[in-house]
Amino acid sequence: MIHQFLLDATWNGGRNSTGTIQTGNLSHSISIPKEMGGPGIGTNPDEMLLGAAATCFLITYAAMLERAQIEVESLTLHAEADVDVTNNIFEFRAIRHFPTVVLKEQTQLEKAERLAFKAESSCMITKAVAGNVAVSVTPNVKAVDRDE
Repeated sequence: MIHQFLLDATWNGGRNSTGTIQTGNLSHSISIPKEMGGPGIGTNPDEMLLGAAATCFLITYAAMLERAQIEVESLTLHAEADVDVTNNIFEFRAIRHFPTVVLKEQTQLEKAERLAFKAESSCMITKAVAGNVAVSVTPNVKAVDRDE
């Protein structure tokens, strides 16, 4: 079964202009980031790719934890991306995910950690950028401290 996603965009000029995107529940201004010589208004492709990779990983990981019947107290994620700019050529190099998952039970720590790595390799965005962008995960898995 094919799922189709649609996006409409406008752009108001040359390289350093601004635009908008509209897709599903996302409507946002776009431009080149200030760090890359643009106006820095709204979001940009780099943030959007990092956001796509991060949300894909997070949802995949949560689904795998649920299917494994691992009870989660909380699941958060910090993600980072590296974009190389050499000789005015922009190249997305790496995405790093740092999930923190707090489990309700101590007995599932190792399994939850293994699932973090499996979630990364199973994520469709990671698969889409494979061979072009290095993607890694460094999970922090712990259990609720019931003595507090």
